[in-house]
Amino acid sequence: MGWYERWAGWSERYRFVVDLVITVLAVLVVAVTAGDSAPYYLSATKAALISAAVVAPLAWCRTRPVASCVAVFVVCMVQLIAFRVPVLVPADLAVLVSMYCITVYGPRWAYLMACGMAVVGPLTVGAVMWFQYQGSDYSPDFGPIAGTVVVIVTFLACSFAFGLVRRSRRSMLVAMRDRAERLEIERDQQAQISTAAERARIAREMHDIVAHSLSVVIAQADGGRYAAAADPAAAERALGTIAETGRAALADMRRLLGVLREGPDRGSTPLGLVAPAGVARARPRPTTGSTPAAPDAGGARPATPSPADGAAPLRPQPDVTNLRDLVDQARDDGLRVSWARVGVERRLPPGVGLTLFRVCQEALTNVRKHAGPRPAVTMLLCWGEEEVELRVDDDGRGLAAAGSADPAEQPSAGYGLLGMRERAEMFGGTLTAGPRRGGGFSVRFVVPIPRAERPATAGTLEPAEPAAAGPATTEPSTTTEENDD
Repeated sequence: MGWYERWAGWSERYRFVVDLVITVLAVLVVAVTAGDSAPYYLSATKAALISAAVVAPLAWCRTRPVASCVAVFVVCMVQLIAFRVPVLVPADLAVLVSMYCITVYGPRWAYLMACGMAVVGPLTVGAVMWFQYQGSDYSPDFGPIAGTVVVIVTFLACSFAFGLVRRSRRSMLVAMRDRAERLEIERDQQAQISTAAERARIAREMHDIVAHSLSVVIAQADGGRYAAAADPAAAERALGTIAETGRAALADMRRLLGVLREGPDRGSTPLGLVAPAGVARARPRPTTGSTPAAPDAGGARPATPSPADGAAPLRPQPDVTNLRDLVDQARDDGLRVSWARVGVERRLPPGVGLTLFRVCQEALTNVRKHAGPRPAVTMLLCWGEEEVELRVDDDGRGLAAAGSADPAEQPSAGYGLLGMRERAEMFGGTLTAGPRRGGGFSVRFVVPIPRAERPATAGTLEPAEPAAAGPATTEPSTTTEENDD
């Protein structure tokens, strides 16, 4: 920033002080030189006073431009009519300054009024000069009078033109400043909105991970405790499931929290990318005094190893193809789950598959927590032309399974249903959750997807376990279920 920009900024901040100092200096100059430029019939004292009165209103030319311009015009009219002084140089140059200031700093109607004054003033000067020639020994000559009027009008027009240019530049600067301020406010608002959305997303992911994993761990721990004395193998299988679920939840939490901080080796790696094939995976070192889980004789899945350096292994986010894993895990937990897929499965837009997986995961978690003992669950995944529907029904008792007759002691609805509805709204879908007729609870999630290239004509066969009550409503022509007792 140069000296001119600094001076202009300082002058804008302290307008009255700068104008007052300049006006005082101008008054001193015009008061001293007024006697030399005044007519012979006007004394030096009167000339000095008139000059000071013409220049003095310029102290408010930027703070109160309308009042200053009117004051200068009135004093000039008094000078012309009362004292019959057509031009009093250099004091009359204040008229040009006043014209410029009211054009730049005054409202639109004010500088239009000043234009009218700029016409009335020169005509008054011409009339005063004409009457002075009439009362003198010289014959009146219209040429010099007209030339004087034209010169005054020309100077006023130039001052008005410079003022318009300056006004337009000031208006542009003000508009740019306002736009920059609005953009800053909008940027801050967008940052707050993005932060709130990211917090909600992280809260949904953490709720799905923690609630699902803890419900599995609690169910397996309770079952293993009761089966420890009668069936040690079942207790061993329960401990293996607990270990596997805990490691999987820990890995998911590490991947989720890894997005929020930069690591030394993968600071910019986004969530969900597959790790390079050449990266070695180190198995965790056993803790002192702990016994590694034995292989499950009943076919339980092996525990997923976690890296020794604390970084979770990278893998793709779960999607609709991983629903079978949820069903298998629910069956391992003791739930009676039957499920069917209707229609031709096809590629989903980014994020829709993860949303279907999370909704199904939360629905099964709610079954474990609220459905009561030995519920029967029916899952249906229906692929349509322009939408895909996921439905999870059970025949449990819902919140009544808590066993308390007092409604105040019943467990309150948490963030699970709220998170599912938020996920549905993100992709333009709908989620309906509530009690079923005849008992139980139903969750129905419908999300729009791009139209299929070919119509869905065939169903997909999946092994299932028969539900105890209330099977899901399906299309008999396209749905096939296989029972597995």
